[in-house]
Amino acid sequence: MLWLEPYRVPAKRILLLHTGGTLGMSGRRPEALRPGAFFRTLRQRAPELFELCDLELELFSNDDSAEMQPEAWSRLAAHLASALTRVDGAVVTHGTDTLTYTASALSFMLRGLKKAVVLTGSQRPLGEIRSDARLNLIDAVTAALRGPREVTVCFDSRLYRGNRTRKVKVSEYDAFESPNFPPLGVLGVEARFERGLAAKGPFQLKEALVPEVFLLKVYPGLDPQLPLLLLPHVKGMVVEAYGAGTFPVREAYGRSLRPLFRQARERGVPVVVVTQAARNGVDLSLYESGEVALAQGAVSGADLTSSAAVVKLMQALAYCRSPGEVSRFIRRPLAGELTV
Repeated sequence: MLWLEPYRVPAKRILLLHTGGTLGMSGRRPEALRPGAFFRTLRQRAPELFELCDLELELFSNDDSAEMQPEAWSRLAAHLASALTRVDGAVVTHGTDTLTYTASALSFMLRGLKKAVVLTGSQRPLGEIRSDARLNLIDAVTAALRGPREVTVCFDSRLYRGNRTRKVKVSEYDAFESPNFPPLGVLGVEARFERGLAAKGPFQLKEALVPEVFLLKVYPGLDPQLPLLLLPHVKGMVVEAYGAGTFPVREAYGRSLRPLFRQARERGVPVVVVTQAARNGVDLSLYESGEVALAQGAVSGADLTSSAAVVKLMQALAYCRSPGEVSRFIRRPLAGELTV
């Protein structure tokens, strides 16, 4: 009798690219956390990962996420663009503090993705007993295998569109939310995923950025002379306004922001207005101050998060040649980052 070996579908290959952060650090609290021997700990604490797929481990960096800068985003995007030609998806481990900036940057740089890129991290190091890192890693690899083919953030059994996320908690496991866009996946007893973005056109790497962008948060008592002094030193500005896009424009107390918008236009510094509110977005046509901003060429950021707006403006400055192009670039969705 002839026995035939059953045909086995080759396991999918997933790249796990470590950039640093709490997940991969070592140290006993209350001592300062330090980058540890991450891959050794990974095999000890989460051996299940290697049963899910053919997992390729790679060290990109081993830094606290506070050290992550635009230059690193560009290198990371280029590295992923190359790696995705040989793997079926990627998981990027990252510190939580700047994770939303990196997720936004990758979503704009990796245009027309055909494979999943999932960012994750943890609130406690993988080596600690009550760490959330193990489950976050298992969920992230699962999402890279079965989830939507775009840049996402996987945390606390939820999968979010990367450029829609906000970090909302420091010491709890549900550290991220996506206030203006529903989750793309829920990983409970079963893992359920939405379709996500449909790639349009061929894949393109757009890694250029101009990082000279300033994020200005409006608050009562803000002296307009402070941001005016900054104007000669920046190439773009994101203004976090109140509510639907309001800020002082009357001269009663000498704190009108009219001169800021006027001088920004005169200097050719594009200004994008977003809201401080967690939900909904900006509509500059609703109030007097918004109309003042529009008249001086400011761009409504709609429901862009502040982190997505900052990174998108950095990229607009790199690829657009006129204020009109910058405005159209900001208002046009590139990777599902805003609601039209």
